[in-house]
Amino acid sequence: MNGGSGRASPSALAAGCVVLGLVGIGSLLGLSVLGAAGKEQEAEPVGLVTELTADRIPPEFVEWIERAGSLCPEVSAPLVAAQIEAESGWSPTAVSPARAEGLSQFIPGTWATWGVDAAGADGSPEPDGVADPFTPGDAIMTQARYDCWLADKVRDMNVGGDLTRLMLAAYNAGPGAVAEYDGVPPYPETQSYVTRIIASMTGYSGAEPSEAGDSFGDQVVANAKKWLGTPYAWGGGGPEGPGRGFAQGADTVGFDCSSLVQNAVYHASGGSLLLPRVSQLQVMSGKAVSRDDLRPGDVIGFQLNGSYDHIGIYIGRRQFIHAPKTGDVVKISNLDEPYYAGKSQKVRRFG
Repeated sequence: MNGGSGRASPSALAAGCVVLGLVGIGSLLGLSVLGAAGKEQEAEPVGLVTELTADRIPPEFVEWIERAGSLCPEVSAPLVAAQIEAESGWSPTAVSPARAEGLSQFIPGTWATWGVDAAGADGSPEPDGVADPFTPGDAIMTQARYDCWLADKVRDMNVGGDLTRLMLAAYNAGPGAVAEYDGVPPYPETQSYVTRIIASMTGYSGAEPSEAGDSFGDQVVANAKKWLGTPYAWGGGGPEGPGRGFAQGADTVGFDCSSLVQNAVYHASGGSLLLPRVSQLQVMSGKAVSRDDLRPGDVIGFQLNGSYDHIGIYIGRRQFIHAPKTGDVVKISNLDEPYYAGKSQKVRRFG
């Protein structure tokens, strides 16, 4: 992918779902970036976990976490919260042996470049004229601003793989290390940092009541969401959970698009409903539904390359969860992204 549009030609994409005797081209996850401008802009989050549950966040920080999670699509509120837990354990006065300071643990040199005056030292939401790493509002908004810039930076590297992991690796080890190793660098500290944050993000997000969905649809969504961040594996996965793929998925344990849908519907039904394994047959099952009548839990098939070779689960707010392509992970995308909006779609409802 390249900067600006963040798009790649479909012919350049890695394989997606298992299709009937063919290798289907995976769906594109071109995500727009708003950049690292100091001016805040509202952005609907996409990627891994996106919905914030504030139970584990100190109350005085919740509003700042929510604001930070709206700066750019790639930086969600749960990600910001999980980073702070890993960086400082929610201590605004933390100072590391390397002189990293505050909630978000910026070293002075980096703070001098990126520090944002977003809040008063007394916790008020009004800037006080000083960008201070020990002021929680300043630290949190600076962290999100820097994350958004890193997301844009690593996308421009054309490294491939999951953008969230690359961004976190760049936050910990620097974007130069990501470029040098064409991915998450093999440093134990960085590998551990990325894994720990991805795992802890779900603790800052819970399944909220869905928009107009029935109880079965809610269960389908909840069962799909628990696999957020699981690697894509062509031919892998099923009702039993993630599994080792074959062909280009031979070295990966995870799901492809149709096995994720199969797993979520199977467990939502208590094991009574087992969909076909491939996307072309899944879009012929269940009840046909108009796109104007989408409800959370509905299954959406996309016609990418002459057949319905990609499939996902609608979760509300024009978003869907899916396993996109080789090198990526189970994540949330938006139906209004031009790549998806321009494709033929079929919607099916189960339960």
